[in-house]
Amino acid sequence: MQVTNQMGDVHEVPTEKGQGGSNYLLPFILITSLFFLWGMAHGFDGILIPHLRKACELNNRQSTLIDTAVFLAYFIMAIPAGMLIKRFGYKNSIITGLLVFAAGAFLFVPAANSRTYELFLFALFVIGCGLTILETSANPYAAILGPPESSSKRLNLAASFNGLAAMAGPVLGSMFILSGKSFTPAEMAAMPQAEKLSYLAGEAATVKMPYIVLGSILLLMAILFYFMHLPSMKPTHTEVEVKPGFFSVLKFSHLSWAVVAQFFYVGAQVCVTSFFVRIAEQSAGLDEKTAGYYLGIYGALFMSGRFIGTFFLRFIKDYVLLSIYCVMCVILCVVAIYASGIYVIYALGAIGFFMSIMFPTIFSLGLVGLKSNTETGSSWLVMSIVGGAILPYGMGTLIDMNHDDIQSGYLIPLVCFLIILYFGVFGHKVKKVA
Repeated sequence: MQVTNQMGDVHEVPTEKGQGGSNYLLPFILITSLFFLWGMAHGFDGILIPHLRKACELNNRQSTLIDTAVFLAYFIMAIPAGMLIKRFGYKNSIITGLLVFAAGAFLFVPAANSRTYELFLFALFVIGCGLTILETSANPYAAILGPPESSSKRLNLAASFNGLAAMAGPVLGSMFILSGKSFTPAEMAAMPQAEKLSYLAGEAATVKMPYIVLGSILLLMAILFYFMHLPSMKPTHTEVEVKPGFFSVLKFSHLSWAVVAQFFYVGAQVCVTSFFVRIAEQSAGLDEKTAGYYLGIYGALFMSGRFIGTFFLRFIKDYVLLSIYCVMCVILCVVAIYASGIYVIYALGAIGFFMSIMFPTIFSLGLVGLKSNTETGSSWLVMSIVGGAILPYGMGTLIDMNHDDIQSGYLIPLVCFLIILYFGVFGHKVKKVA
């Protein structure tokens, strides 16, 4: 059986064993596990930011470089990852991504031993490179691993495990990384030097075991993929066609606005989670472990929002639902900025619910009508997630300028949602191009 994708590539797909396609089951389970693993990596980031801020004695701006390291890797590795797949195929690319991911996880050990923030950032950059290769490989492979008519269902099923990890990551991170011990700047200044160094070293050391376990699982997965037979999806024939220029595709205004909207969406999502634990401590008076568990609840709301939003999309136009959800997020950001107590956390949890459909909805709206430009448009939309590397740094800077007032920083996500709202109301409209 041959499957032709929208690029003109013809893929050989093995004949299914019966209606259930049982020969696809084990490969699909393995691919789905990758969605969970990279979701865990991102789930840990929301815990790492407040934790390394404490362990390495950072200000808010410096702590957001954790996001910068990970998402800058996505921006840099997006195109090389695609080239790797074309040259070596999906299976070898997945194995490479797992090994790079594992290498970054193991680098946490020397980083913690030396309590060197720059080495932590390098480890996170390496992890980001591995994640880029994995996501670039696993997303299309899950889509084409079976009959074309059910590709969307397979991809959404696999992505649901990414949402599960968004809930599990913060909970596990709170259990094994956060110590629950924290001191004010005055208390740290009054602490004897030897005691202070011992405390900071102990805080840094808590990251080692979770990342050693994660790295070991990744190595085992790489070995399993190496010996596992996966249906070959390498291109067997490619039509010769003139490809559009990389920048000329931006003549489609709806794609240009989608790139802008995606940049600000990813930036907003990372901003919300990066300072979630700290705002829970500062505004709601929670201890850091309890705050971490609430971040897990945020992940559960994000996951449920994806399922519920997908249901609503059967009855409501995608751009209409996107616009409604943006309005809700703007209102909730205002609540997060001006409310007090536990209501701030409720507002942030609700933002997670309403953000859930934004990434795939913006992505699909941006590709409408591109035809032969689809591949290039997809590359732009993937690269636009660099917003997650830039906007949290701006949020950390704003918080530092306002004397560590975490709530004031949520003005950044508010502006982001207003820009996405413009895309949902006006920017998504497809205009004819001469």
